[in-house]
Amino acid sequence: MHEDRKTLTANKPHYDAVVVGSGPNGLAAAITLGRRFPAVIVLEAKETIGGGCRSAELTLPGFVHDVCSTAHPLGAFSPVFRPLELHQYGLSWVTPEIPLAHPFEDGSAVFLHRSLDITADALGQDGRAYKGLLQPLVERHEKLLSAILRPVPSPVDPFLMARFASRALFSAKALGERKFSSHRTRALFAGLAAHSMIPLHQPATAAFGIILATLAHAVGWPFVKGGSQNLSDALARCFLEGGGEIITGRPIHALEDMPRATYYFFDVTPRQLLHIRGLGLSELYRQRLAGFRYGPGVYKMDWALKEPIPWSAGICRKAGTIHLGNSHEEIAASVRCVNKGRVSSAPYVILAQQSLFDPSRSPESRHTVWGYCHVPHGSDADMADIIESKIERYAPGFREVILARNTMSATEMETYNPNYVGGDINGGKQDIFQLYTRPVASLNPYRTSRRNMFICSSSTPPGGGVHGLCGYYAARI
Repeated sequence: MHEDRKTLTANKPHYDAVVVGSGPNGLAAAITLGRRFPAVIVLEAKETIGGGCRSAELTLPGFVHDVCSTAHPLGAFSPVFRPLELHQYGLSWVTPEIPLAHPFEDGSAVFLHRSLDITADALGQDGRAYKGLLQPLVERHEKLLSAILRPVPSPVDPFLMARFASRALFSAKALGERKFSSHRTRALFAGLAAHSMIPLHQPATAAFGIILATLAHAVGWPFVKGGSQNLSDALARCFLEGGGEIITGRPIHALEDMPRATYYFFDVTPRQLLHIRGLGLSELYRQRLAGFRYGPGVYKMDWALKEPIPWSAGICRKAGTIHLGNSHEEIAASVRCVNKGRVSSAPYVILAQQSLFDPSRSPESRHTVWGYCHVPHGSDADMADIIESKIERYAPGFREVILARNTMSATEMETYNPNYVGGDINGGKQDIFQLYTRPVASLNPYRTSRRNMFICSSSTPPGGGVHGLCGYYAARI
């Protein structure tokens, strides 16, 4: 989306609210504010809007790649996005029937189908345990997700929340070993939980695996047709139609870089907020923000392919997302390694095959693939050869179908999007100690020490993910 650039006058007109940052949370905040106030403006440092929800031709002309996020289960579910009827603004979802496949080096694979019954049948001896774990949550996913995706979890259905908590508070390692007898099913669950980037032996890591599996069956893991940028553009059109303004190419280094306003909202992490001069934040609050913890980074790759990846396991050719980790132990070791500041020699890898389901992403008969692995915070390690060698073990001949590639180290990810501090795409570590105390422990985590200034990024509850809820809740305050 390319809006005409507007220039702030020397007199800096007064606004009801200024929103700094045009990621999904910033745009959600702006839309929410725009329904109450007539003068709301979004300031974006980059030339294009979107934050972590952008797309670009990163490899070859005609190949559209998602620069950051790509699969959006929370975006499709979002209680902020759905009422906006974003299809009116050009948004369309593409939902693979098989959200996830998890192959093994012997050529076999397990998978998640949209159907819980089909998935359970395919898991064989673990099918009954898997269905017993997920079915009550899938059937009541609206209540479950609405309860946990709040600044403070709300027991809207005490029995449902008790059932969820009785399993979610386990470590992913413990729950996997307790529930499943097959090493394949345990690896599948470990791959889901490893999205958290938290060592899988730590408490409550099972929650991430349970929620992602629930979303796979209840909502799917959809892509945005034409690229994730189209979600950002739809949100922007919705905001602009309501009378809002957006200025791109406007980095904010100090209070004086913004027009005067009654309220200020910052879709940035604590580190960026601390670097903006003249905000008048109290010293105590600044000290508390400085204690905010960031997690491991990611090494991101995009490929333009002349044909689909030649997976040994045929089911992988029908799946939107692929997890690569040959065992629970290998995945757990990879996550543990990067949390200790070391590069893993056998990294857990996440891939997405958008063009198998969305031909608009690439020229006819060609394909795009998106992927990343976890690396230590702030790492500049080059993981390209390690990642491609790993894919080759599951898909012999993969390198032969590559037309071009683009790589981004953890440090380059931060350069592209400063909210990815050290390459951390979750906006800060999301362990049990910092999940609902983001960015500081407070009954109102969005308000800063200045009563008219708020933080609305993924560094606030409910944390990472393309859902807009951080911005929505901040604006509602």
